[in-house]
Amino acid sequence: MRIFLVFICAFCNILRITLPGPAWAKGPLYRNHLAGIGAHDPRKRVDPTHMPWAAIGRVQTELGTRCTGFLLSPILVETAAHCLWQATTKQFVQAHSVHFLLAYQAGHYSAHGRVQRFIIPPGYKAGSANTAGLDRATLVLKNPIAPPETTLRAPTIAMTVHAGNPVMLGGYEQNQPDTLTADQHCSITGMQQDQTGHFLLAHTCAGTHGSSGGPLLYATAQGWQAIGIQTLAARNGAGGLATLLNKSTIFSK
Repeated sequence: MRIFLVFICAFCNILRITLPGPAWAKGPLYRNHLAGIGAHDPRKRVDPTHMPWAAIGRVQTELGTRCTGFLLSPILVETAAHCLWQATTKQFVQAHSVHFLLAYQAGHYSAHGRVQRFIIPPGYKAGSANTAGLDRATLVLKNPIAPPETTLRAPTIAMTVHAGNPVMLGGYEQNQPDTLTADQHCSITGMQQDQTGHFLLAHTCAGTHGSSGGPLLYATAQGWQAIGIQTLAARNGAGGLATLLNKSTIFSK
C-alpha cells in the first residue's frame, strides 16, 4: 500500500512523497485541511518561558517561510532541512536571510538569533523524500542567545525506544502561527525507512504545517531530551514522522 506524506513547513511549497504503509496527507489539502491533526485536536497552548518549551522558537526566512526550531546549545539551532529549500529556484536560502526567534509568542520573543551558516547532512536530497531520514539542518547563530539551561539535550549514546513510550511535540503551526502549541499526550509507534535506508520515528503526536523542525521530546531521568525532528505529517488522524537526532536509536516493540 502506498503512503502519502507532506513536508509541513508553513508558507512553502508542499511536496508529495511515497513510503510503504497506510494513506497520509498530500499537498492540495494544505489550505483547508490540517494534516497530522485528526477530528479531535489535542494541542494546547504552552508557556514558552518554562522548559522544555523555552528552548523552542520560530525559524523564519526573509522570503516568508516559517517553521519551528529548537536550541541544542546557546549558539546551535536544529530544524528541518526542507524549511530552507526554495522549490522555485531549486536552491537553499542564503544563511544570512534566516532568523531564529526564541520563545516567540504573539510578536514577542526572548531572543533573536541571526544565522551565519547552516549544516545539512551529506546525502540529503532537497525536494525529494528519498532521503527524508536526513531531513535536518543545524543553524549556527552569529552569537549565543541563551544560557545552557535553556537548551535541549540530544541523545549522545545509543538508546532504545519502545512502542507506547510517551513523547511530546510542540511548534508554531498553520492555524496558530503566533502561538506555541503542543500535543503533550502522544507516543511512539514504530520506525520507518526512507528509500535510502535512513530511519525515522513514527509517532501519534498532532502536528500540522509549521511544526516542521519541532522537537520530538522524550522524558528521561535527567530531563527532557529531543530524540527527533518533526518532518512529515499524516493525512487522517494525528501522527507523523520525525528524523532521528541520533542514528543509533533502536526501536523495540
